[in-house]
Amino acid sequence: MVCAAPAFSADGHHSESEEFNAGELIMHHILDTHDWHIMDLTGDDGQKHAVSMPLPIIIWHKGEGLKVFSSSKFHHGTEAYNGYFNNHEHIVFQNADGTINEAETSKLIDLSITKNVVSLFLVAILLILVFTSIGRAYKRNPNGAPKGMQSFFEPIIVFIRDEVAIPIIGHKYQRFMPFLLSVFFFIWFGNMLGLIPIIPGGANMTGNIAIAAVLALISFLIVMINSNKNYWQHILAMPGVPPALYIILTPIEIIGMFLKPMVLMIRLFANITAGHITILAFISLIFIMGSMSPAAGWGTSIISVLLAVIMTFLELLVAFLQAFIFTLLSATYFGAATEEAHH
Repeated sequence: MVCAAPAFSADGHHSESEEFNAGELIMHHILDTHDWHIMDLTGDDGQKHAVSMPLPIIIWHKGEGLKVFSSSKFHHGTEAYNGYFNNHEHIVFQNADGTINEAETSKLIDLSITKNVVSLFLVAILLILVFTSIGRAYKRNPNGAPKGMQSFFEPIIVFIRDEVAIPIIGHKYQRFMPFLLSVFFFIWFGNMLGLIPIIPGGANMTGNIAIAAVLALISFLIVMINSNKNYWQHILAMPGVPPALYIILTPIEIIGMFLKPMVLMIRLFANITAGHITILAFISLIFIMGSMSPAAGWGTSIISVLLAVIMTFLELLVAFLQAFIFTLLSATYFGAATEEAHH
């Protein structure tokens, strides 16, 4: 279902009466939303209308129970529905006079299916379909040469195994291969889907810090579960170091243990988000210059579009590179956690 409504600014006025705001445009596209914006159209009345796909709003209201309705009820953030209001992608509870009821808002838990959640489901379904198909092909012809998707994905899988897992983790690599392959293809597919400018692409899923944090947390938990005595000895009482230095080195090692997943999170979040911002900034430059002079807008468009295209091709490389780096660093942490003591 696609709904269309007048495009409004945050204060509810028509957006065409305001100057172009590049920052607002960029933030709107890189942040998570409760509907999936498709395009803006100008109607016969001369007003701009936003065309979007509504998504389910799911709210647990303490004392009131579960509330489920469509995001189209908010009319692109211009109207409240049964007291609930989308205030810059945060669901709040409004009083009759339009002010926010902080007491009731604190009772709300937003469980909505947002744009990034839909994108996450799409990536998961895509991974299941692709690798289930590949698995069936190997089952039908286990000793035959790979064909179709097999011939594309097999070298990547072998590369992760032979050039990442085995050299870094060692003989215990097999127990970590399911996670390493899953996280690599999940991030890569998510990055590639985010570069598609039309629905179902365009979501900044892997550039969402919450998703990056969950992936990093899973990696951290795997390290904690599989870490051996030698790993903790190097953390708490490093061998070969005078005991007097433990008071300095031990806190540093403990802090470093928690900094590693943060590095994974920030690296993925920052690099993917920066790429989206850069491309949108080049496109926004056309409208900024066009608001000064039509000739400047047309002249800038040639350079801006060229730079945006170049940046998009660069992002294709970054999409693969960030998935690989996340996998490589995770393997490094797993290898350090399972490394045996050298005598």
